[in-house]
Amino acid sequence: MQKNKLAESQNKWITLFVVVTMSFMSCLDSSIVNVALPVMTKELAVPISSIEWVVVGYLIIICASLLIFGRLGDMIGKSKVFKFGTALFTTGSLLCGLSRSFVMLIGCRIIQGIGASAYMANNQGIITQIFPNTERGKALGILASVVALGTMLGPPMGGLILSALNWNFIFLINVPIGMIAFALELKILPKNEKTDERMDITGAVLFFTATVFLFGALIIGQKVGYSNSFIITAIVLAVVLIIWFIRQEVKQIQPLLELKIFKNQIFSLSLICALISFICLNASIILLPFYLQDTMKISPVNAGLFMMISPLIVTVFSPLSGAFSDRIGSGLLTVIGLLAMSGGFYLMSFLNEYSLLGRAAVFVAVMAVGQGLFQPANNSLIMSAVPQNKLGIAGSVNSLVRNLGQVVGVTLSTTLLYSFMSQKLQRHVFDYVIGKDDIFIYGMRHVYIILVEICCIGGLFTLFRLYQNKYLKSLRNND
Repeated sequence: MQKNKLAESQNKWITLFVVVTMSFMSCLDSSIVNVALPVMTKELAVPISSIEWVVVGYLIIICASLLIFGRLGDMIGKSKVFKFGTALFTTGSLLCGLSRSFVMLIGCRIIQGIGASAYMANNQGIITQIFPNTERGKALGILASVVALGTMLGPPMGGLILSALNWNFIFLINVPIGMIAFALELKILPKNEKTDERMDITGAVLFFTATVFLFGALIIGQKVGYSNSFIITAIVLAVVLIIWFIRQEVKQIQPLLELKIFKNQIFSLSLICALISFICLNASIILLPFYLQDTMKISPVNAGLFMMISPLIVTVFSPLSGAFSDRIGSGLLTVIGLLAMSGGFYLMSFLNEYSLLGRAAVFVAVMAVGQGLFQPANNSLIMSAVPQNKLGIAGSVNSLVRNLGQVVGVTLSTTLLYSFMSQKLQRHVFDYVIGKDDIFIYGMRHVYIILVEICCIGGLFTLFRLYQNKYLKSLRNND
């Protein structure tokens, strides 16, 4: 009996290792490419405006297919879909590495994105399934830290590879890791029973199309402007399709997205808090490189090293936060985390062109500590709020919220920044104004103040959720 328990415990942690390895690879692959874009532009003979689709295409396809793979995970088994994703991602990586044309590379990146989406939609579900409540927070904290680590290591690893090899090897390094992970998955991933439920094809097509239109418009709109007629048309079409999708899901007996799960207030409030945190974090991340390189006049290499402060702190604090949430509950940690993030944004609003770099590092560290405390605890609340047979769709919705927050955060930040800069300069501004550092500081300060306000709204949601959770528990105890 003891041997069986020991074996189960060991398999549980090996499974976690495999799951976080593939999650690490997907995040690494989204950031490692950025440093190679200038080289790809020259070797593939395409303009800068086109090469960005190597990154954008991967991101959009992940967002568009997350719910589909989450639903499939609940239908045919999360482990099966995870293994399919690993195999497809590895195949796509190999094909990207063998690409010799821009069109082929974009097509292979889409294959990669579909594979990444398949296992990203089910990674949190598998972890929630195999870990009890007493260890779930710690396991999800490890996942959060590995995601941060993958994002952090992408640019320096990409630079190291490019210094010795050509850009194709940025993708080829995924192949041996993916093959080893797949071999382990065949042996140790938990078995899931197949259900008799069917896929909502109409809902899947509507959601996929709406997401492509919406995310495509948000990303392209940053370049061409949101007053562009094509951008406006795409956003309107996306809204119409989303409304159609919701009406479709209400009518369906077996919908792609069961809207009933949103009636769980803990689940819905936790998703809102997650969206707010991701919007604020990504809005800040897009500002920092401009401040460091253009205002503080430090080199891109040193700016990259500075940008590693936040992921490093998140990597350390996320497992600790997960472990604490298992002991004292997740609600309190989410409140503390969002308040710390809000405090960090407030401190960042005081930075100017004369600030010491060490001071900026301390302020960024405060934000990162808040993020490291908030994310694992909030993920634990989200995944613990749904029944076992809905873990796949819950995990995919959570991942979708993270990606949506990334796009909205970047879009919101740049839109507000250039709006405030234009207001100060009394003419339209769509870029950093050389020689006018004070103009950028003016815009950045106001953006950070707005982020404080948004983050405080998230804090109010977390406080309400904490109160609601305690109230529900007291009702159960009285019964």
